[in-house]
Amino acid sequence: MSNRKRDGIIPLCRPWIGEAEIEAVVEVLKSGWLSTGPKTAEFERRFAEYIGVKHALAVSSCTAGLHLALVAAGIGPDDEVITTPYTFTATSEVIAYTGARPVFADIDASTLNILPEDIEKKVTKATKAIIPVHIAGLPCEQESIIQIANRHNLCIIDDTAHAVSAEYKGAKVGAIADMSSFSFYATKNLTTAEGGMVTTDNDDFADKIRLIRYHARDKDAWARQQSKNRWYYDVVAQGYKYNMTDIQAALGLCQLAKIEEQYERRRKVVDKYHEAFKEMPEIVIPRDIEDGKHAWHLYIIQLNTERLNITRDEFILAMLEENVECGVHYIPLHFHTFYQQKYGYERGDFPNAEMAYERVVTLPLHPNLTEDDADYIIETVKRVISR
Repeated sequence: MSNRKRDGIIPLCRPWIGEAEIEAVVEVLKSGWLSTGPKTAEFERRFAEYIGVKHALAVSSCTAGLHLALVAAGIGPDDEVITTPYTFTATSEVIAYTGARPVFADIDASTLNILPEDIEKKVTKATKAIIPVHIAGLPCEQESIIQIANRHNLCIIDDTAHAVSAEYKGAKVGAIADMSSFSFYATKNLTTAEGGMVTTDNDDFADKIRLIRYHARDKDAWARQQSKNRWYYDVVAQGYKYNMTDIQAALGLCQLAKIEEQYERRRKVVDKYHEAFKEMPEIVIPRDIEDGKHAWHLYIIQLNTERLNITRDEFILAMLEENVECGVHYIPLHFHTFYQQKYGYERGDFPNAEMAYERVVTLPLHPNLTEDDADYIIETVKRVISR
């Protein structure tokens, strides 16, 4: 095993931006139309085709999309929405935006995804929706979740922040739930720097979101540009400022055109990691899906810490000392002050999520990684573990 130390850090995440993206953004800047307009409409059409849905609605973030989906579903005060504690806070805080209560269901510690059987246990008369999260790009058990939703007349709003290009039993994730919200943040598999997309086949949900995402005006600026009375509009409901710009959409169109190429680049690194770590008793490699497609947004290993002479946190620091940036996805939500003080959650409430949290490490995974990068990461993991 080599003892070499790499010059320069290997980042955990890095966007894959080429000349096509730069040229597309410059073209929009030169056009004079920078905000929501024709590029956004084109991005929506192409993304809907890619996912296989009737409607794709561009928004300013996945968080915004989740909020709009909850509003479209009629979620409000005194309602409950079931989601996972093992996610980024945005998944849950949007529930709080509506005045509803986030109710957490524990996870399967081996997949990091929400457990359908615990969802069932948490359903009450106040429950109105479920927000599953496809952690790292691994599809949840959609079939079981749909059965629960059908039994209790619940709306399913998928948090698909990690799941661009993921598939479940022949369908794209994003075409299965009542509504889904994708993230195009800078670290995601498809990026617009900031941004998101809501997908749905439900006409009523789509019409509602299309209206309220941009101040609930009956005509947006681009639509008014095509009319005689360009200055006139009517505000017909309570709305929000959640629109996407054409600058972002131009970037998104280029990213969408190479979505499968970026997946293949990620998959090559994943395969190298799998092969290197699968026989190591100190490491549990992430689960894949047999009847579908993992998007591989993140590569999350779990350390068998009882076999190591260092803690998880010490492992991450040691990797950084060797110029490999690692991360932790995620700190369980019920560990955070806000959820403890507002909703009364405590440590110990979700043992599977807590057990996973103590063991997980996210290794670098992005299309910019070279074969040499991947080899160095593997060597470094083995070297740190052997200390």
